[in-house]
Amino acid sequence: MLVREAMSRDVKTVDPDQALQDAARIMLDIDVGALPVGENDKLVGMITDRDIAVRGVAAGKPPTARVREVMSQEVRYCFEDEDTAHVARNMGEQQIRRLPVVDRSKRLVGILSLADLATSARFRASPRPAGPIRRAPSRRTTWPDARPARTTTTRRSSSHPKGA
Repeated sequence: MLVREAMSRDVKTVDPDQALQDAARIMLDIDVGALPVGENDKLVGMITDRDIAVRGVAAGKPPTARVREVMSQEVRYCFEDEDTAHVARNMGEQQIRRLPVVDRSKRLVGILSLADLATSARFRASPRPAGPIRRAPSRRTTWPDARPARTTTTRRSSSHPKGA
């Protein structure tokens, strides 16, 4: 399966000069944890919710600080015509959860997440819908001579006698 068949195509980007608060609001609105950072039609970085929390908030930066101050500048990406098995292996080895996808002209065309890979692999492997989710059996073992745990009641101490 090719990356283009598994990736999410609706990708929002942020500008490196946008405020952290703007990036966080976009993440909230579209329910994502990472955004590609683009400048002059070029991918220049990635910003994650963790970047905002750790490099921004925890470092004492205000919400008006710029994306470029906390984004990751080392951009790793894959091509849309690469095999998903190869890309998934690389993502696992490098511990990357989300990867920008570019075409051979290096224009951003999508983003590939571990969830995209898991979903596409599940549907590819099984042509029919999966059954309902079931609860795993309890691992608790009941011993034949087990006694119920002794319970204690907590009494509230009162400095006043009852009825006073």
